[in-house]
Amino acid sequence: MKKLTVIIAFMFTSLVACQAQDQQQKQRPMDNEAIQFAMSMGIGWNLGNQMDAHYNGCSYEEGWGNKVATQQTFNGVAKAGFKSVRIPVTWMGHIGNAPTYTIEKGWMDRVAELVDMAHKAGLKVIINIHHDGFGAADTPSKGYHWLDLPAAVADEEVNQRIKQELTMVWLQIGKRFANYGDWLIFETLNEIQDGGWGNGANRTDGGAQYRVLNEWNQVCVDAIRAAGGQNTTRYIGVPGYVTNPDLTVENLVLPDDAVANRLMVAVHSYDPWDFAGSAEKNEWGHTGIDVVPGAGEDAYVGMLNRLFNMYVRRGIPVYFGEFGAVRRASAADEPFRLYYFRYVCKAMRDRRIPALYWDNGNSKGGNDGFGVIDHRTGKYIGSGEQTVRAMVDSWENNDPNYTLQSIYDSAPESSRK
Repeated sequence: MKKLTVIIAFMFTSLVACQAQDQQQKQRPMDNEAIQFAMSMGIGWNLGNQMDAHYNGCSYEEGWGNKVATQQTFNGVAKAGFKSVRIPVTWMGHIGNAPTYTIEKGWMDRVAELVDMAHKAGLKVIINIHHDGFGAADTPSKGYHWLDLPAAVADEEVNQRIKQELTMVWLQIGKRFANYGDWLIFETLNEIQDGGWGNGANRTDGGAQYRVLNEWNQVCVDAIRAAGGQNTTRYIGVPGYVTNPDLTVENLVLPDDAVANRLMVAVHSYDPWDFAGSAEKNEWGHTGIDVVPGAGEDAYVGMLNRLFNMYVRRGIPVYFGEFGAVRRASAADEPFRLYYFRYVCKAMRDRRIPALYWDNGNSKGGNDGFGVIDHRTGKYIGSGEQTVRAMVDSWENNDPNYTLQSIYDSAPESSRK
């Protein structure tokens, strides 16, 4: 009887310990509400080169060749399996003079129309300030790109003027969307830099550009919260320098916020660019021959791990506002592109990091051919269906046998042997 009592006591103690452990697991920071919200964004899609297109200092929707987006666009995006959509918006050419910096009503209305369409299709939505800032080294300033980081670093008066404009622009955007729910996410800025894509004066200026960008992010968050309504608790995406993952980990200072756990870290990745962007290399991974040296699976996972350890592990959501790989000019190389998507999307899912595919509407093979869905009709273009299936199915596959290792083991063989 005494032995039975001891056994029962041991079983009870073990049960209590397991329950306590389960409760502790449930309360891990990386399982908090904010991380769960990020996970619900899943694999998303960018309406790229659309509302962010611009020419001669003014943005307009059809400026870079895409047709006007419709409800069918977003219906098609949702039907394809995407859970969220990012609508990059360039505001320059539609902002009035100081001190009010009034946004042109027609432009704001069109942004709202697109947001409403996306929501009607059941998608979460991100809108931002996009090409209003770009590196002076790439585009000599003509007053177009008002978010001029080098100028702000060089002259505090310029910096203060830019921060005032940022405040007024985000106050107006915030007030227009004040009654929209959490499904609408604001992203403060996009790829702010000096034109060197992370290898410019930011490497030698003692952190001056990083400091000013951190100031700008703080101003944006303050303005959004001050806009009232649902903005007081809205999720806000905050990018680091040029949205580079490693420069973000090293230099981003998250803004002070009046509400806890509502800031998200926004990064981009087209790594390695010679494969994913320019298509100078047509294979990727350990079985490829025509590859970028040292830029395969281990390098990508290493980058994701740095983001996970810096942010997600501590309960701070991260999302890739842009990622992708262009269509191959040769159908024989497409298996490596599909493998890339299966591998990186599974690696992201394992680390609770959602990602939005960059679709610029260009379905041609080779350099810049990111298009998978027609921006007007919502129908697949090029090899779009296979591409989307590789991404979405990899993210959503819950089979315990479907692992990063199993994907790795099924990598395609090079046709160049």
